[in-house]
Amino acid sequence: MRQLIVSTWMTIDGVFDATNMHQWFNPYDSAERQDYIRSGILDADAIFFGRKTYEMLAPYWSSLTNNEMGVAGKLNSVQKYVVSKNMETASWNNTVIIKDDVVETIRQLKQQPGKEMQIEGSALLVQSLSGAGVIDEYRFLVHPVVMGSGKRFFDEGMSTGNMELVRTTAFSKGVLLVCYRPLSV
Repeated sequence: MRQLIVSTWMTIDGVFDATNMHQWFNPYDSAERQDYIRSGILDADAIFFGRKTYEMLAPYWSSLTNNEMGVAGKLNSVQKYVVSKNMETASWNNTVIIKDDVVETIRQLKQQPGKEMQIEGSALLVQSLSGAGVIDEYRFLVHPVVMGSGKRFFDEGMSTGNMELVRTTAFSKGVLLVCYRPLSV
């Protein structure tokens, strides 16, 4: 059975806003952080996106043809799912649009053989799934800065329930990987 993993990058105060990544993500780059991100993508045999994240990433990654950054080939070949009630077509190779019955579709996909499925970023998608019992692990790459404003990963009123810490890794420049699993209550 495959697991569904949330993988996201954020600041200490939960900002994951791509429009200001030059302030909170770029200054903390390191070879070990790059290796972690690369290995996470390479480990996935399916990737889920919300519509906004898909529309932000698809044009860039689909245009790369020389396995740039060691992941372009994987991102272009892996099975991708975009959750959207409004999208009619998806031009990025191997993309399926899920419009309805998202939780049930994920439950069925989890039953298939394979490795892990990941949700990359996509806060609204994660928020919609957080109470459905389909997320197996949250992996947060936390950057040592408090932005004070910007788009936050956790929306007001969102609840993941209680979680168990399963792994932490400290990278250079103060970046911390924190992994949690939801606890059954």
